[in-house]
Amino acid sequence: MTPLNVFLIVLICLLVSAVVVLYPRSGLIARWIHRNAGKTRSAVEDALKHAYDCEYRGVACTIESIAGSLSLSTDAAAQLVSRLDSAGLLRPDQASLRLTSGGRAYALRVIRIHRLWERYLADETGVREVDWHQQAELQEHRMSPAEADALAAQLGNPQFDPHGDPIPSAKGDVPEQLGIPLTSLGQGAVAGIVHIEDEPREVYAQISALGFYPGMQLQVLEVNAERMRLDVNGEEVILAPLLARTITVAPLAEERRVQGPFTTLASVKSGEEVQVTSISRACRGQQRRRMMDLGIVPGTVIRAEMEGFAGDPIAYRVRGALVALRREQASQIFVRSQAS
Repeated sequence: MTPLNVFLIVLICLLVSAVVVLYPRSGLIARWIHRNAGKTRSAVEDALKHAYDCEYRGVACTIESIAGSLSLSTDAAAQLVSRLDSAGLLRPDQASLRLTSGGRAYALRVIRIHRLWERYLADETGVREVDWHQQAELQEHRMSPAEADALAAQLGNPQFDPHGDPIPSAKGDVPEQLGIPLTSLGQGAVAGIVHIEDEPREVYAQISALGFYPGMQLQVLEVNAERMRLDVNGEEVILAPLLARTITVAPLAEERRVQGPFTTLASVKSGEEVQVTSISRACRGQQRRRMMDLGIVPGTVIRAEMEGFAGDPIAYRVRGALVALRREQASQIFVRSQAS
């Protein structure tokens, strides 16, 4: 190989390396800049969301609280606050930080996207309930306001997300959220759930596993410093104060209460026939559509045929067809005896 050939090979390698590193849109440097710009935007928006949450709850927003919420050092949080101040989004106010009108509008746009996306995941997909929040956290930094408006129209412009949090309108109006903490109810009180706090994830996962959802009716059977004993759809559930504090309820007047007895398809014995009265609102998205596709709607007569190994799944006769449902699914279908 001649020196000229060697020189040409080296030159070509250098040119290829330069393209890989410096190419305007997909080069290594461009991707690094884009990635870090995305991180900066996420941090700005998360800080504004935190400031709005503090304002909504009536607590002070500080550099320290932003650092804790975003898992930043105090110095990094201070630099972020300085950036927000320079952009006219956040202002120091005595011992706390306050959103400007522009900062509040920005925060509400991000919150709107987050809660719309959770509504979408709940109503249109089979994504696990405990994963809604995490997926919405990612989407809120990617979706434009125009895309959010299109999604809202697709969903019928909902006012609340699946946890009961109000969804800001495109103009920044926030629907009023009513209710009191579950822990404030006394023995014998009957109420409907209007909101369930979805953070921290570990606590919400326990609430979700117990089947609680906005719209559910409950009655307090016993309350003390150690526990709350509740009647939920005819079943007794015990909550520790830590879990009960994450649930907001609205007391129900006598005429608004749903009267029992509450019986679910899961409790029906083989050979019995029942009629569907309703499907729990906890049954959402693809799972709810599958129920409807199978003909499981109010008024449908269902016969329990047989149980699978270990009692799960269970075979039911629905409109002449044999359908297998997991016990978890059957427990979301409310029924009454054909003899009643």
